Amino acid sequence: MTSIIHNLLMPLIDIIEGMGVWGIGLWMLFESSCIPLPSEIILPFGGMMASQGSITLLEANIAAAVGSLIGSMFAYFVGSYGGRPFILKYGKYFFVSEKNFYKAEEVFKKRGMLAVCLGRLLPVIRTFISLPAGIAKINKFKFIIFSTIGMLPWNFTLIYLGYVFGKDYETKIRPYFKGFENIVIALILICIVLFVIYKIISSRRNSKSMGK
Repeated sequence: MTSIIHNLLMPLIDIIEGMGVWGIGLWMLFESSCIPLPSEIILPFGGMMASQGSITLLEANIAAAVGSLIGSMFAYFVGSYGGRPFILKYGKYFFVSEKNFYKAEEVFKKRGMLAVCLGRLLPVIRTFISLPAGIAKINKFKFIIFSTIGMLPWNFTLIYLGYVFGKDYETKIRPYFKGFENIVIALILICIVLFVIYKIISSRRNSKSMGK
C-alpha cells in the first residue's frame, strides 16, 4: 500500500522539484488545508534539494512555514464559517448533540492553544487540527502564534533529516515516521469506536429510563 501511494505521489514530487521553494510552499499549503498529502515525503525532499545546492535550508524552511500557515488559516476559516453550522445541524446524526458540542467548544477554547501547538507535532492530527480550532472560534491571532510554534520544529526536523540523509532518508528514517503515524491512526480509530459504543449504550439507557 505504501509503495502504491509513493508511486502515485512521484509525479507530484517531480513537479515540486521543478518549482523549487514555491513547490514546497504549495504542497504544505495543501496539506495544512486538510488535504492528506504527507509532509513526511516533501519536506525531506526539500532538505535533499538544499543539500544539492538548488535551494538553501533557510528558503526551504520559510517556504514550508508560509505554506503551512496559509493552509492552516484556510482550514480555520472553513471550520469557523462552515463547520460550526454543519455540526449544529447534523451533529446529532454523528452522536454529537448540541449540548455536547457547546461543552466541547468551551473545553477547546480553554485548552485549544495547547491542542493546536501539540497537534502540529503529530502525524494525521496536524493535518486536521485547524478545523476544530475554527469551529470553536478560538482567537485567530493566538491560533497563528501557536500554530507557528508547533509547526516550525516539525518542518525543520524533516527538512534537516532530508538534508543530512539525502536519498537514504526513505530507507533509514521514513519507516520510523510511518510506524509512529500508524500508531496515531490506530489510537484515533480506537477513540472513535469507544465513543460510538459509549453513545449507543447511553442512548439505550436513556430509552429504558423513559420507558419506565
